[in-house]
Amino acid sequence: MERECRSGQAEVGRDRRPLRLAVALLGVCAIGLGAIGAVTDGYTVVTTEAARRLSIAEHPRLLPDVALADGAAPGGPLRSVLRDDGRVAIVDFIYTRCFTLCLAMGSEFQQLQGRIKREGLAGRVRLISISFDPTDTPDDLARYAQNLHADPRVWQFYGAPARAGREALLRTFGVVVVPAPLGQFVHNAAYHVVTPDGRLSRVVDYGESGAALRFAVGAASASGAKQAGKTP
Repeated sequence: MERECRSGQAEVGRDRRPLRLAVALLGVCAIGLGAIGAVTDGYTVVTTEAARRLSIAEHPRLLPDVALADGAAPGGPLRSVLRDDGRVAIVDFIYTRCFTLCLAMGSEFQQLQGRIKREGLAGRVRLISISFDPTDTPDDLARYAQNLHADPRVWQFYGAPARAGREALLRTFGVVVVPAPLGQFVHNAAYHVVTPDGRLSRVVDYGESGAALRFAVGAASASGAKQAGKTP
């Protein structure tokens, strides 16, 4: 009888072990979720990049007034280039010797260019491609633009600023560029919505050009941005 009782107690102990383990795991999960909630502002964001993009959407960032080099379009101080044109810009960063990501973004910009023209948005929204490669010449960028069938009234190409300005510009836009073999670069990609007052207002993933255009149109409506007297 005593042996049976001890056996029964052992069975009860074994039966309770999974329950104790489950309770412990739930406790760990609760602590972990609480910590994530604390550092991500109530689960609103999980990654640093998502947090940065949310911050930009809520508080658009003033861009450094760097001097863009001549490209297929004449260069000049960035804020002047934006202010004098008056339209909201969707901006990407490229280099002309890139045959992968840059060309894919160029294809999406081609489609955006078509939509902008078809939907009568050319007086409010434009496209800007900025090279981060200081070896890209105006002729290089002009050929690149021609190969992509870029309409200069809608889509402009600019050369890389000088080193200090280039680094400041890439840092503000969140673009990371790493030199690679054979004169290539490894870089991230996104579309950036910039208002005529020189502020970065949205960052949208590459592959979501339609969302970039929606944000640009919304920003144009909010700011009354227009290209007075220059609408194609």
